[in-house]
Amino acid sequence: MPIYEYQCESCNHSLEALQKLSDAPLVDCPACAKPTLKKQISAAGFRLKGGGWYETDFKSGSKKNLAGDSGSGSGSSATTSSSAAD
Repeated sequence: MPIYEYQCESCNHSLEALQKLSDAPLVDCPACAKPTLKKQISAAGFRLKGGGWYETDFKSGSKKNLAGDSGSGSGSSATTSSSAAD
């Protein structure tokens, strides 16, 4: 979900709001209660939620390594390295 910046045109109060893309823009200032909030133009921040989005969505083939497999994967590579050294 994006984090939007707002500033009140009446009292110059600024705030950030975590909103869905489909949510209507905020209009009421929490500081002065006037309907003069305006969305600022900025690089919108966002928060990634959920477990495993990176591991399962952006890797493919043999590079896909789930969190539970990381311990067993490093153990097998250590064995391969020691046998290659012999």
